[in-house]
Amino acid sequence: MKIKVLGCSGGIGGDQYTTALLVDDDILIDAGTGVSRLSMEALARIDHVFITHSHMDHITSIPLMVDTVARMRDKPLVLHATEATLGILRGHIFNWEIWPDFSRIPTATAPYMRYETIAIGKPVQIGERRITALPANHAVPAVGYQLDSGTASLVFSGDTTTNDPFWEIVNGIGNLRYLIIETAFSNKEREIAVLSKHLCPSMLQEELTKLKRPAEIYITHLKPGEDALIMREIDTCIGDYQARRLVNDQVFEF
Repeated sequence: MKIKVLGCSGGIGGDQYTTALLVDDDILIDAGTGVSRLSMEALARIDHVFITHSHMDHITSIPLMVDTVARMRDKPLVLHATEATLGILRGHIFNWEIWPDFSRIPTATAPYMRYETIAIGKPVQIGERRITALPANHAVPAVGYQLDSGTASLVFSGDTTTNDPFWEIVNGIGNLRYLIIETAFSNKEREIAVLSKHLCPSMLQEELTKLKRPAEIYITHLKPGEDALIMREIDTCIGDYQARRLVNDQVFEF
C-alpha cells in the first residue's frame, strides 16, 4: 500500500491544501483541495473516496471531480461514508441546488457516482487492502480510518477531539506502524478547540497518554499562520513522545 499526501492543512493559500490522501492510484481518503493537484488522468483513475465527515475542507473536490472525469470512466465513483454523512451529502450538496445529483446522472441505473454505507469497525476490502472506519468525536458525525496492507497499518484520526473509544481500538491493532492525528489549534485557542471539537497541543498530550503501542506519529490539520507555533507547542507538551509534521507529497509505503 502506498499513501501520498495531497493536502494536510487546515486551510488554503500558497502551498496549503486541505485534507486528501491518495492510496495507490485508485482510492482517496477525504477529498479536500489537495485533490486539485492531480491531473485529469489521475482523477479518472480514482474509483473510491472514503470520507471522514461532511465539512467542506474534506469534501470540496468531490463535486468537481465527478463532473470533470465522469465521461472518461466506465463505472461510477463510489463514495464511502457513514449513513449520517451520506445523508448530509445527499441533502446539502448533491441536491440540484448546490450541485447536480450525480447518483442519478445520466440515469439512476447507470450513474456517474454511487453511495456506499460504511459502519465503524467493519472493514471494507478492496483488493488486498482493508480500510476500516474508526470512531471520531467531532462537531458533525465523523470517523477516522485504519488502512491495513496486511503487513502494517496506518491510522488516520480524522477531525476529532478527546476520544477514548478511538484509542481502545488503536491499542488493539497489532501491526500499527503510523498514526496521523490532527492538532488544529494552538494552546491559546484551547477553548475554540473544545467548542469546535478539535485538538490543541495540551489536549494532544492528554490523548497520547492513552496510546499503548509504538507508532510513528504525524500531525495534520494545522491552521495556516499558526502551524509553526502549534508544532513548537507540541514539541514542548508531549514529553517522551515524538511527533513530526505531516507535509504535502509525503509518502508512506507499507
